[in-house]
Amino acid sequence: MFKKVLIANRGEVALRILRACRDLNIETVMIHSEADEDSMPVRLADEAVCIGPARASDSYLNIPNILSAARITGADAIHPGWGFLSENAQFADIIRNLGIAFIGPSPEDISTMGDKIKAKQTAEELGIPVVKGSKGGVVDAGEARKLADEIGYPVILKAASGGGGRGMKVVERPEQLEENLSLCRSEAKAAFGDDAVYMEKYLTLPRHVEIQLLADGKGNCIHLGERDCSIQRRHQKVIEEAGCPVLSNDQRNEIGEITAKAVGNMGYKGVGTVEYLYENGKFYFIEMNTRLQVEHPVSELITGLDIVEQQIRVASGEELSLRQQDISFYGHAIECRINAENPENFTPSPGTITQYHPPGGLGVRIDSHIFSDYRIPPYYDSLISKLIVHGPTREKAIERLERALKEYVIGGVQTNLPLHQKIIQTDAFLSGDYNIHWLENWMQKS
Repeated sequence: MFKKVLIANRGEVALRILRACRDLNIETVMIHSEADEDSMPVRLADEAVCIGPARASDSYLNIPNILSAARITGADAIHPGWGFLSENAQFADIIRNLGIAFIGPSPEDISTMGDKIKAKQTAEELGIPVVKGSKGGVVDAGEARKLADEIGYPVILKAASGGGGRGMKVVERPEQLEENLSLCRSEAKAAFGDDAVYMEKYLTLPRHVEIQLLADGKGNCIHLGERDCSIQRRHQKVIEEAGCPVLSNDQRNEIGEITAKAVGNMGYKGVGTVEYLYENGKFYFIEMNTRLQVEHPVSELITGLDIVEQQIRVASGEELSLRQQDISFYGHAIECRINAENPENFTPSPGTITQYHPPGGLGVRIDSHIFSDYRIPPYYDSLISKLIVHGPTREKAIERLERALKEYVIGGVQTNLPLHQKIIQTDAFLSGDYNIHWLENWMQKS
């Protein structure tokens, strides 16, 4: 087991990792920017090292400074959290070459799954169901027209190195194709430095369903069930559930087993999430995230497992101690992402928290780094808290969520708490009858 882990992140995820390290009796080093000097993770870590100014490019993305902090403190492992450098294959490779453990998969697996074209090809080779589309990148407009005619409109163009909804264009009709191909390639180049674009059949009313995985690099891989992340705005998740309200036990077991077998056959090591679109009873591969996910707590609550602890254990070389038959699922869990933003126009709302009262009670969990008088910096993502509830049934979980949202007080800044309170009162949410377009359509009508 590791003796000292450097946490190369900030905020709520840094605190989450720190707690898992404490449970494993591992010392922690917290890197931080000048803006995060007084943050809770920095206060609680065994050691803290300032690695640069507030801007992420000068601090949390500054690889030389992070490596210097690891060397100075004698850290034998680095946990990247999510975002920032968590899926940067070059970062993982440098760490490996320095003899420091990277708490994540191999640089090769990160690279493969970071390229959406390679990822889809790999998934198909491993027996994972994929949506009909191009076998590789699409460059020529004539080639694109021929392919779109074969697939059938509507189609979607996606950046090979994309994510977060950037570098994506839906094409409804043939006359829109050439212009959108050019725009998509330009956006992909600007956002990711890579203008490679691929094409897929556009599913009109799918759900977003993902499978949480644990693997040890020795061929052992298990799944921890599925999460429904269909309540999204601009391809950004807002509410997540475990499990999916419309899947049967047979469906979840089948897709879970297919996914775990495929990822185990890769020789994958660490935690990972395979994301699917689900429509008309069928699953279609989107991508694989080779890191810890923001929404991992809902999977923890229905399985009783500490996913971060398991991630650290396999990174240290331990064989996965669990097999699929050891995993049992109980109840239902829901997570609301609480952002410091205007709940109507979604502009960020940094500032000082003047009041803070988190909800409590049976089945309520708060993952957050904020506190009263904490100043939310304007330089980073607006996510400040996650409210997670668990109940024996989905109905009971919703009851607890409603209570918890009413109790939650965050003063001094605007948050999206009012939006969550409205969403969970809708007929679509209560019935579980929603898809990835539902939230935006509902907001336009409200």
